[in-house]
Amino acid sequence: MTSVLGIDLGTQHVKVMIYDLEARRVTAMASSPLDLYQNDDGVAEQQAVWWTDGLLHALSGIDRRIKSAVKAIGVSGQQHGFVPLSAAGKVLAPVKLWCDTSTERECATIMEAIGGMDACIERAGNPILPGYTASKVLHFKNAAPDRYAQMATILLPHDYLNFYLTGEKCMEAGDASGTGFMDVRARRWSAEVLRAIDAERDLTECLADITIDNCSIGGLSAQVADLLGLPAGVPVSIGGGDNMMGAIGTGNVAPGRSTISLGTSGTVYAYSQTPVVDTDGEIAAFCSSTGGWLPLLCTMNCTVSTELIRNLLDSDLDEFEVQIARAEPGCEGIITLPFFNGERTPNLPNAKGCLVGIDSQNARPENLLRSSVEGATFALRFGMDKLAALGHPANEIVLTGGGANSSTWRQTVADVFDLPVKVLQQEEGAAMGAALQAASMLTGEMIESLVDDSLEEDESLAAVPSSSGVNVYGEAYEQYSDAVSAITNLYRS
Repeated sequence: MTSVLGIDLGTQHVKVMIYDLEARRVTAMASSPLDLYQNDDGVAEQQAVWWTDGLLHALSGIDRRIKSAVKAIGVSGQQHGFVPLSAAGKVLAPVKLWCDTSTERECATIMEAIGGMDACIERAGNPILPGYTASKVLHFKNAAPDRYAQMATILLPHDYLNFYLTGEKCMEAGDASGTGFMDVRARRWSAEVLRAIDAERDLTECLADITIDNCSIGGLSAQVADLLGLPAGVPVSIGGGDNMMGAIGTGNVAPGRSTISLGTSGTVYAYSQTPVVDTDGEIAAFCSSTGGWLPLLCTMNCTVSTELIRNLLDSDLDEFEVQIARAEPGCEGIITLPFFNGERTPNLPNAKGCLVGIDSQNARPENLLRSSVEGATFALRFGMDKLAALGHPANEIVLTGGGANSSTWRQTVADVFDLPVKVLQQEEGAAMGAALQAASMLTGEMIESLVDDSLEEDESLAAVPSSSGVNVYGEAYEQYSDAVSAITNLYRS
């Protein structure tokens, strides 16, 4: 048996998947929850040791015989996190995450030094947004100058797990494109953005060269192999950000395919063979991990919103599904603006969640719960419309993430977007993508071929638009958009 291990370092869990290449099936899956520190100032942090402990815990529940068949490893990781290392490889600070919105001031400082947002997009392809790594580096410089002076290496979360597994420090184009200091068109570090972060220090000395091609970065160290119960020396692929690995794991490796992920964050993205730069800065001009580009919109509050309202109303997951199915589409006029943790798109890091249109007649639990689903979905429709305007319309949606488990949410997506929705049998897109990337490295088989051979649709979970739902949501989306416009000045810095 020849198997590959896909690891997905998320915000809430470390997930592992072992995939049998010969049988074309998943032989084991496991996960371990992660803590998250957040406060009212927008801080969102984790300790890197929580990630390695979580990986150990997840793999400890898998039979050693299954683990012994692993011949290659691939790692997916939450994007944008900032992991500063000393020369000795010690993590110098808690890791600021993608959902940390406390660095808005640093974003403004960097873009001002470059000449403004338009100049930043012209130079590197993206503005500097609070979620991106760039502002976190400047924040570290300002907040902890002594530890900043000790910084020898800048890594992203998936890079850090690669370093833990192999001892090698490297960076991959897809994940690196989410730092804010990479020129996404040329796929190289932007000297101008790095100078805007620190004009007195050459930060390229802290950055590995950007790798574009899938390759082995090194073998699993004997010490870590013993801890994890895996064969020593098995090769580890370059890996990538969770969106890039999710693209592989949902078959989004060719033009015309679109993926929506309903996870802690919400994402909608499409594959392109050429760079896609949005002059408005609303669509992220990311690279893919398969040699192309991955224009993407990310929202910071997807299942965040549904979980918050569900917990507020003390509704378990089974009851949640019953309740949202009971409510009518449109929720009798209730609109949720799901900006509970601030928001990236629209760029409102100080925003709060808002309920609009609630009155004495419609204020019922089922409407509040369903409105949280609809609001999170409306936020993503903006991205799909913008991608179409940039020349990347969708003809179908592959849905992934925890929200895809809800039949009502799947139908809501189909109706809001007026597109057919399909869900794959392989539930964990990012872990699956990491496993398939490792398989491609191991066998030399093209990613496109592996995707076609390995991914299968679960036809029982498909959804097609209904004319009544499309009509209701066409009007409701306009009301949502008007409500976003109305509150923008309230939360604009």
